[in-house]
Amino acid sequence: MSAFSESALLKKLEELNSSQQSIQTLSLWLIHHRKHHAPIVKTWLKELQTVSEGKKLTFMYLANDVIQNSKKKGPEYGKEFSHILPKVFTHIGETCSSDKLFGSLGRILNIWEERGVYDSKQIKEYRGRLNKEHKDSAAATSSATAGENNTNGSHGGTSKEKSEKREKRKHEESKTKVKRSRPQVAVEEKPNISQNGDATHLSPYLPLGEPPEPEELIKALANIENSASSDAVVRERIANLPPEISEIGCLSKLEDKDAAKSLAKQVNEAVLLLNEYNTRLAAEMEERTKLASMLRDFQAEQKELLAQAEKRLEEYKQKLNRMVAVQKEIRDHLSNLPDLTQLPDVTGGLAPLPSAGDLFNIH
Repeated sequence: MSAFSESALLKKLEELNSSQQSIQTLSLWLIHHRKHHAPIVKTWLKELQTVSEGKKLTFMYLANDVIQNSKKKGPEYGKEFSHILPKVFTHIGETCSSDKLFGSLGRILNIWEERGVYDSKQIKEYRGRLNKEHKDSAAATSSATAGENNTNGSHGGTSKEKSEKREKRKHEESKTKVKRSRPQVAVEEKPNISQNGDATHLSPYLPLGEPPEPEELIKALANIENSASSDAVVRERIANLPPEISEIGCLSKLEDKDAAKSLAKQVNEAVLLLNEYNTRLAAEMEERTKLASMLRDFQAEQKELLAQAEKRLEEYKQKLNRMVAVQKEIRDHLSNLPDLTQLPDVTGGLAPLPSAGDLFNIH
């Protein structure tokens, strides 16, 4: 995974879009570099304050993904974001007016409260900062409208009442919408669920983990090679078990008590062997599931590294083309310069210049 630098972070934030893949890829990169959480969150806040309303929502989805999926690695991001989230919600409340933005942020806050990402007191503060400015701007608009209506003479009181009724009706409708939207939260938590193709998933249900180191992956692959299903010795023992221990019809062929005891002993040994082998197979299945996740995460990382390498390769190709063009221009320039070897030999010194008298005397 590429090394961390502020310029790399700025470039990734600039290229961030609302697709789920874009958000998850950058989230994985940020979690991998969580030791730089302080400058990362600081840069994130600085950039959020300059982008458009639509991209502010994308930034919030990114923060949500990082906060939730980094919990298993450590609390760094959750704590760092908690210090700046009041400022974030105040900024959005003051500068934004999109109903979609406020609705989506409300759902994020609901998820954080339900999952215990932040305590109820913090969520209440975030919600208050977000809605306070939003309500204040709406109230200012309502007051301006009421002031205009009051200039209409005797109908001023009636217009004001109508305005208040409209505001009350809008408030009731918004409450109804919130109630209707709450059951949909569970749907949004499912993997790969999106609305209109954007990343309104709040958080992936099965997030990509931190990619394993190559040595760790090689060790896991080696363990699978030596797993139960590859144990030829035990498989051969099971294959060579006598048919009498598994065929009920053979019981009728028993001639005496000693033969029955011998068969019972063989059956018990076979059961013990099979139970042990089944336990090993179950453990192998768990290891294979874990390995599949590791391979998925490793593959995602390699794809990102490949994309970055291809991008760098293209940049270097362009630089090479420019260098070749400069080199050709220099060669052309050199070919147009005079050949110094063709100049007269001045080893013995140049002839003395004529004096002023020589130039102006007429002979």
